[in-house]
Amino acid sequence: MKHVYVIGIGAGDPEQLTLQAVRALGRAEVFFLLDKGEDKAGLVRLREEILERHAPRPHRIVVATDPDRDRDAATGAYAPAVDDWRRRRGDIYQRLIAEELADDGCGAFLVWGDPALYDSTLAILEDVHARGGTDFDWTVVPGISSVATLAARHRTGLNQVGRPVQITTGRRLADAGGLPQGVDDVVVMLDARQAFGALTGQGLHIYWGAYLGTPDEILLAGPLDDALADRIRATRAEARARKGWIMDTYLLRRTQPPAPRGPADTAGGPR
Repeated sequence: MKHVYVIGIGAGDPEQLTLQAVRALGRAEVFFLLDKGEDKAGLVRLREEILERHAPRPHRIVVATDPDRDRDAATGAYAPAVDDWRRRRGDIYQRLIAEELADDGCGAFLVWGDPALYDSTLAILEDVHARGGTDFDWTVVPGISSVATLAARHRTGLNQVGRPVQITTGRRLADAGGLPQGVDDVVVMLDARQAFGALTGQGLHIYWGAYLGTPDEILLAGPLDDALADRIRATRAEARARKGWIMDTYLLRRTQPPAPRGPADTAGGPR
């Protein structure tokens, strides 16, 4: 039977691979990479560098073009846009597994960070397998996430003593208008809109990082005021213009208690 590895490769540093990931790289004979266009060619090169260092077995690299995705869809249209993109990606995965792997062959997808955290590969493979027609099995190898790398680079924990931590997206943070009730630490991913900018002056501390684990890594941290928010925006815009792409994430930490909520702020609204 065909076998596929889904290998978490860390946030960008080739030395972040686990021993389990290195062993899996040594078993695969075909590696599937998705080309996201010239602007993001660096993402393919980073994967190729990892293979040069850690995949000693003779292997092939098969590159397919990643389908376009509507990243600016309004909130109500966001889920359907993601479903359509996943379906089209699934068509590509199905073709790669069917055409590029022998019946007893072993292939691999290299996933940034950890495959279980804000990545679509596992859900797409489940869908492809459920379609039938392509018989294969798969193994998931966890990786060091950008969240873990962010905390390590800033030399901080993700949560405070006895307190929860929440991981969410910039879209959901913006829709919520701030940190959830009862949560003092929120890690924000996929935030092209930079939702933190609307939360200045609320007693929050931000730990921000881009290109984590790579030579281009950028770190900024401090009380979230207008000056720091502007600095992060400017730094992010400059880096994205220079490289053509950016991957960033941040931790928001409440350092002051939230303002008391009045009757108009309760779940039922004014009474």
